[in-house]
Amino acid sequence: MKKMTCKQLGGACDKIFEANNFDEIAELSKQHGMKMFAQKDQPHLNAMNLIMNKSPEEMKRWLEEKKIEFDNLEEI
Repeated sequence: MKKMTCKQLGGACDKIFEANNFDEIAELSKQHGMKMFAQKDQPHLNAMNLIMNKSPEEMKRWLEEKKIEFDNLEEI
């Protein structure tokens, strides 16, 4: 099990997600983002806009970097 914060995953807050692999933590982050979107939370909306404005190549690199960051975390 590893943990990352919303901010580490490109978000806007210090909420902690815990998961066994990157796909799981990405899904938790996505669910949180959807909740914040529904609440019209402006800091999260701003963070989402930054991510969504990336080109496909930038998005691929960004996701690869986040996966590497996750993979390099120590188990909790």
